[in-house]
Amino acid sequence: MRSRKQKRVKLRNNEYYNQEDITDELYESSLRNENFYELMELILDKNNINLAYRNIKGNIGSKTAGIDGLTIEDISELDNESLYNKIVKRFENFIPNKVRRVEIPKPNGKTRPLGIPTIEDRIIQQSIKQILEPIAEAKFYRHSYGFRPLRGADEAMARAYFLAQKNNLHYVVDIDIKGFFDNINHGKLLKQLWNMGIRDKTLISIISKMLKAEIEGIGIPTKGTPQGGILSPLLANINLNELDHWIASQWQNIPTNHQYSNSDKKNVALKKTNLKEIHIVRYADDFKLFCRDYQSAEKIFEATKQWLKERLDLEISPEKSKIVKLRKNYSEFLGIKFKVIKKGKKKNNDIKYVVTSKMLDKAVEKTKKDIKSEIEEIKRGRSNINKLNSIIRGKHNYYSMATNISLDFGKIAFQLYRTIEKKLGAKPLNITDKVPKYMNEKYGNSKQLKIVSDTILIPISFIRMRILMNHHQKSIFVKAEREALHKHIENYKIKKNINYMIDNPIINRSIEYNDNRISLYVAQKGKCQISGKVLEIDEIHCHHKKPKAKGGGDEYKNLVILHKDVHRLIHLTDDKKIYELTNDLKLDDSQARKLLKLKSLIL
Repeated sequence: MRSRKQKRVKLRNNEYYNQEDITDELYESSLRNENFYELMELILDKNNINLAYRNIKGNIGSKTAGIDGLTIEDISELDNESLYNKIVKRFENFIPNKVRRVEIPKPNGKTRPLGIPTIEDRIIQQSIKQILEPIAEAKFYRHSYGFRPLRGADEAMARAYFLAQKNNLHYVVDIDIKGFFDNINHGKLLKQLWNMGIRDKTLISIISKMLKAEIEGIGIPTKGTPQGGILSPLLANINLNELDHWIASQWQNIPTNHQYSNSDKKNVALKKTNLKEIHIVRYADDFKLFCRDYQSAEKIFEATKQWLKERLDLEISPEKSKIVKLRKNYSEFLGIKFKVIKKGKKKNNDIKYVVTSKMLDKAVEKTKKDIKSEIEEIKRGRSNINKLNSIIRGKHNYYSMATNISLDFGKIAFQLYRTIEKKLGAKPLNITDKVPKYMNEKYGNSKQLKIVSDTILIPISFIRMRILMNHHQKSIFVKAEREALHKHIENYKIKKNINYMIDNPIINRSIEYNDNRISLYVAQKGKCQISGKVLEIDEIHCHHKKPKAKGGGDEYKNLVILHKDVHRLIHLTDDKKIYELTNDLKLDDSQARKLLKLKSLIL
């Protein structure tokens, strides 16, 4: 599941590459139910392709090779023009490369097939996704949460908790679609794209070819979309969006004679009728139907099974699909199992039920296995405590949405106590040991902090449940709503300079260099790192800390934005000129030390 940080990075990337006006207009047009006939022109725009490269390179999977053995590092060596021409040429007579197939182990001992397109095909898919997504977002149902901008497992779980606890919907229909990604009907999906208003026949043809890309060891598929493809999650959401709206039409979106100002008031009115209340919460192909009584749940279970078969040509897994009464049993969702328990009475003397939740047993075992495995890597000298800390923090961040999470991690910590003590030599913290700021803020109150060599180890059991909030339902494709969600680039001069840098990449430099040049300029707020001066466009120089002649590369950490005179000063060797330029720049002692440090790296 993509992290919230990654999703916000992609939001900021759109801003850097001036795509916001385009995507906002696509979204608004889609809301008006307009059709789109010339999308390829937008897909083939230079900024869109540069943005695709930027978004792809931030993915961990970008370093995974496709069938041709190439990764993002091979692409990053190309200059902007070469990459653009290469991608445009591929689009002209598009034939997808073969998809590499990898089997990923699952917690139950089975494997999940992953299809990995070549890095070029991933950039092509990302270019398409960036243009299709705002059109699809305008049509998507508000309570689907998987693989959508600024939505995720937190919001899906918050909605499930809300329906169970606040709405008292204690009968849940758990439906598991049998091999969903492997069984998506190609013809039906292409028709859904057409009905969504995507009428560019060239684009539809390219997507059709992508769906039929040959899979290593399997051949040409007649159905399904490979897990691992950049476009696959969006296409999956488009396929199941029809299900979302069908369920919503049974209750939430049912036509009424009176127009209600909000859904809560409409819900109150609908409850006075004989209609059966039903709500869907969906994360990708994992979804739940919430009902008020068993009879309603039983009817919608059968109706949904039949609808999926007749409309989408999908079958459910009988052994994994069932009706759960939350007052008696747990329902499983996104690595968490939840139910409701009695807790006092309401004002009208009705029994009050609240949600209680914990990690799935297999999630507990997977967490324990991941931590033990990393400890073994550390003992063999192939990893370190910081990597282990990042794994523990990641587990804490995700599973803290369970109400009883401290008990789960307390159990994990108890079972790993001796392993940590024996294999890592962890010792209690001394009063003189310095705790890093990030760790002190979150774990400073823990008496379980330990130290391994000179690095503090995050306490496994020190975790608290976080309060989940229902989704704000704002869109990143609406300017006013987007600006309320993230800090945008306010300085007009900086924004103007970014636009210039995008339109005028440094010739004969790699796309990695030009892309990181923009990132650094924004990160440094348009200022020289040494002098602190806000730079005019003709003053911006991007310096390699470690020269390319000495093996330095174009990666972000090896670059820094400087004033052109500061940059010149770093490379000067004539003492007289160094003295004159230093006086002109009027650097203070702190700035001079920073400059000398950079200068020492090139000697």
